[in-house]
Amino acid sequence: MRRFSASNEPAPLATGPRNDWQTIVSLLPYLTAYKWRVAFALTCLIGAKVANLGVPVVMKHIVDGLAPVQHLTALGRAEHAPGIVLMGGIGLLVVAYAAVRLSTSLFTELREILFSKVTESAVRQLALKVFRHLHALSLRFHLERQTGGMSRDIERGTRGITQLISYSLYSILPTLVEVGLVLIFFTVKYEAYYAIVTLCALAAYIVFTVKVTEWRTHFRRTMNELDSRANSRAIDSLINYETVKYFGNEEWETKRYDENLHRYRAAAIKSQHSLSALNFGQQAIIGTGLVFILWRATQGVMAGKLTLGDLVLINTFMLQLYIPLNFLGVVYRELKQSLTDMDRMFTLLTVAREVPDVPNAPALAVRGGEVRFTHVDFAYEPSRQILHDVSFTIAAGTTTAVVGHSGSGKSTLARLLFRFYDLDRAAGGTITIDGQDIRDVTQDSLRASIGIVPQDTVLFNDSIYYNIAYGRPSASREEVIAAARAAHIHAFIESLPKGYDTPVGERGLKLSGGEKQRVAIARTLLKNPPILLFDEATSALDSRSERAIQHELDSIARDRTTLVIAHRLSTVVHAEQIIVMDHGRIVERGTHDELLRTQGHYAQMWALQQQKASEPVQGDQADQVDPRVAAPANGAH
Repeated sequence: MRRFSASNEPAPLATGPRNDWQTIVSLLPYLTAYKWRVAFALTCLIGAKVANLGVPVVMKHIVDGLAPVQHLTALGRAEHAPGIVLMGGIGLLVVAYAAVRLSTSLFTELREILFSKVTESAVRQLALKVFRHLHALSLRFHLERQTGGMSRDIERGTRGITQLISYSLYSILPTLVEVGLVLIFFTVKYEAYYAIVTLCALAAYIVFTVKVTEWRTHFRRTMNELDSRANSRAIDSLINYETVKYFGNEEWETKRYDENLHRYRAAAIKSQHSLSALNFGQQAIIGTGLVFILWRATQGVMAGKLTLGDLVLINTFMLQLYIPLNFLGVVYRELKQSLTDMDRMFTLLTVAREVPDVPNAPALAVRGGEVRFTHVDFAYEPSRQILHDVSFTIAAGTTTAVVGHSGSGKSTLARLLFRFYDLDRAAGGTITIDGQDIRDVTQDSLRASIGIVPQDTVLFNDSIYYNIAYGRPSASREEVIAAARAAHIHAFIESLPKGYDTPVGERGLKLSGGEKQRVAIARTLLKNPPILLFDEATSALDSRSERAIQHELDSIARDRTTLVIAHRLSTVVHAEQIIVMDHGRIVERGTHDELLRTQGHYAQMWALQQQKASEPVQGDQADQVDPRVAAPANGAH
């Protein structure tokens, strides 16, 4: 019996968020790859903020320079004002004002140009890593997860990276730099009062924003979970469109979808109410701080300690701080949302691979292609064992068929051979190819050596050509067409208006079951592997197509190691070895003739299928049994 441990089970997705700093630290390696570009971008950021602070300083000098003009106007000597303005250098200050503002824009755009490559590269590399990791996870993981929800997590996670970098570099960091410069300027140029009030207002604002946003975070998390659930159900329903139609359950599916939307609506309303409370509190703090600052500055002007330009300067500084600071509240909320979204994506990367390659695993070296199952025990769940001490050998270049009733464990053999699951080494069972334990070689090389025609063929939502060429993407068009001819589907494809460019639809739904099966056969023929696996390969074909395809399969299986999993016994009578399974155990083995002579399980199944084939049916269904084997050998019944 296969032993199960924590390492054998896929790690569950985290139910709660990790620490935000853990998420940020997970992102840093993708940014440090461009450290010089990041350094230049930060230099431009500081340059932009210094230039931005220069704007109100220049404006102060302009206002103070215009004070004499106002005085001359009051004395009735306004005709001398233009000359005084030019002589006082006000014109140069106006030019300097425009230059400083232009410099602010220039440094800001340079920063964005420099950092855009960093952001997009980080998003690309991380999305690619998650995508590759998901493909590396076991079949068990994907059977237990909903693809729609996972795709939504990845989409939100990659968008969260862009938002996190954008908000951090373009909003939070610039605002912090500007706050520091303003506080220093207030302390040095004026008095500490302005810096203290500004700092107190900022501290109160930040604490209030953080506390309330932390309280609000669970609303957003709930919205994400409900959104993923609604999306998963919607995708699942649309993918199974035909099943919904068969049972007339459109309204039922709509009701299920609406239940999720209703819960999402309730969570969204709560989130919006809490957002309104947060915004009002932020504005109250900003307004209070601004009143204290301007009141003190006005007193200074009236007392003659400050000029009118100083009042304009202080007011402008406060506006420059509080306008982005007001937006900083929105940024922080979005930042928390981005971290939450990123956390779910990073959590996917923490899921352990249930079927990993051993360190420094070599590639599989196929010499003859002998496949050997030795004392194989296996269970998907500890309480339900599927295979019991299964041992058999497929000699190189021969065909072995495995037959039995549904649930006997036939398809599990194929999954184990492909290493969708691994045998527990402690249990002692092995699967070898040419003496090499498949657990000790790379999965890529193993799967490259095996071609499969599955019972349930699922095609990509692309052209017929793409789906056939998927067997070997580097194949030429002539090779793809040759494979289609061998699978007896070329004439059908050519009869279509778009030929090989015809789209097959979602999961190949635009093709019939037999047409999809032949595409799968052509795909495997194009791959041209040394080991073949046919899992009910002709189950979806009509009797005429089955005979043609079966003849072709017999031809390509010649001199190849082939494992055939079949329910229809007429397709395996020429196999060198037939293995009969029942409830996960091998109960009989031998050739077709030998098994008929034993009058055991195989003979009973053969007789039952022969009886069904001889019953009157409509159309060509009476021809389901291959005429080459219509009568049992040696008079067996």
